[in-house]
Amino acid sequence: MTREHTTGATWAPMLAELERGLLQRDVAARALLLAALAGEHVLLLGPPGTAKSELARRLQRLLPGAHYFERLLTRFTVPEELFGPLSLRALEDDRYERLTEGYLPSAEVAFLDEVFKANSAILNTLLGLLHERQFDNGSQRLPVPLVCLVGASNEQPQDDSLLAFYDRFLLRVPVQPVDDQHFTALLLTDATAAGDTPADALIDPAGVQALRERAPHVPLGEPALALLLQARQHASQTAQTVSDRRWRQLVALLQLQAASRGAVEVSPWDLWLLPCALAADPAQVPAWTTLFLHRVAQTAPLPIDGLERAVQAFESQLDTERRAPPDAQDDSAGKLALARAITRPGEESEMVRITSARAQRHYSPVHIAARVAQCDELLERLLALHGEWLAVAHAVLAEARSHDWLPPSWLLQIEAAHAERCGQLAGLCAQHQSTRNGFADLPVDAKATDNAPAPVHWESP
Repeated sequence: MTREHTTGATWAPMLAELERGLLQRDVAARALLLAALAGEHVLLLGPPGTAKSELARRLQRLLPGAHYFERLLTRFTVPEELFGPLSLRALEDDRYERLTEGYLPSAEVAFLDEVFKANSAILNTLLGLLHERQFDNGSQRLPVPLVCLVGASNEQPQDDSLLAFYDRFLLRVPVQPVDDQHFTALLLTDATAAGDTPADALIDPAGVQALRERAPHVPLGEPALALLLQARQHASQTAQTVSDRRWRQLVALLQLQAASRGAVEVSPWDLWLLPCALAADPAQVPAWTTLFLHRVAQTAPLPIDGLERAVQAFESQLDTERRAPPDAQDDSAGKLALARAITRPGEESEMVRITSARAQRHYSPVHIAARVAQCDELLERLLALHGEWLAVAHAVLAEARSHDWLPPSWLLQIEAAHAERCGQLAGLCAQHQSTRNGFADLPVDAKATDNAPAPVHWESP
């Protein structure tokens, strides 16, 4: 991928600070930081105790001087708890105004837990605050400094009346408790704060503003546009509704991500955000993830069923020819029976071994050469395909490892998928090489003048 300049080191310390001591939160951390850089909002979907509020607090610490606001919402939450109490002095002057200092309208970063449990009065005010960055305080409509609101919920809303508010979160990231593989690390890892945030992990407001100004000028590359069209088809085929506004917001976020990497255009690798931006339900995330991994990272299973059948067909033919009895005029079988009859139980004499070898069918040099040549033809195809997929794996992994925002957990999946694919082909090559050697080692009758055997048949891949 062509770059104007390298900027990966700029964001790495920030991501490291967000993820420090938190296991399996690389996707959420990257979504959160990108959303903050773009001025978008994030919804974290998952059970309590999965570091949702901790991620929001860490984001606030990355913003020098930023105010933080946090509340747990219930159906009994009143507007005063979020937007501030009414000003008594203003009421004396017949003005209905709130004292917003220290409340949500004055915060740069906010965390609202169980965000969908708020009543309609609060949700309606939040809609304008999130989308327009405006707060109606009495007769005045005032701008708010909100950079990113992080919402949290155990599940996506079921009430249709909440869908408009749900759609205000551009990125919706499922978070789950750590899996069994990371459980020991969870018990041994210290995720507590370790002093002040390192200076190189602080977000520079001037740098963010310059990034936002540069982002709209980063074009969509043709491969990225083609993948977005495939994403649109996937949404249509699976009956998932994605608004025009969300598509445009997604493209703007992709442009900002590409600009943050110093790229000259949006790359298909930037579309790792598809599951976070387009899945309306956590259950839809795996299909969106698979779409990206198969189309961009080329992790789809190899179509090698036909080649496997070919290798098995040659193995079966070799077994048949090894078991074939000698010609009728050959009395080796009788000699073998006699040798076994005069040998003590549990012992195998040299005579038995020699006679057993002679009791196999012997093949003409023409027969053996033909079988070896047929094996070599298939082996050449297998080796060529193996080399082709090694080259693909090398190219894909080079691109994946150079992408500054791709979650490390995704990179591990991609590496494992390509290792498995190449390993499958390497295994078939070794398996067929052994079969080829088996044909070459068949007993030879140098005097035989048989014609070349009919080729081994299999369903061509």
